[in-house]
Amino acid sequence: MSKLKHETELLKEALRVGMIYAEKRGAAKFEASDSANEKIEYIYKLLVHDKLIQPLANEQHDMVHMKHKLALWMARQLPAGHRLLQ
Repeated sequence: MSKLKHETELLKEALRVGMIYAEKRGAAKFEASDSANEKIEYIYKLLVHDKLIQPLANEQHDMVHMKHKLALWMARQLPAGHRLLQ
């Protein structure tokens, strides 16, 4: 697994977009007290369930790999030339 150049920023954007997606879909209502790891795991599982991303292999099913998978998903959603892709 190679780290993306702006992986932290991509993950933050993935959380923001993922939370909006989950709430518009009616699948979740996030609270301010929810931890980032809880949000990451929920968004990852929702995107896998909706077949928007492929699931991780069983031996890779941990927080580090989920964060990376969400950052990759966000990178694919951004338009070409976006500052986070450079």
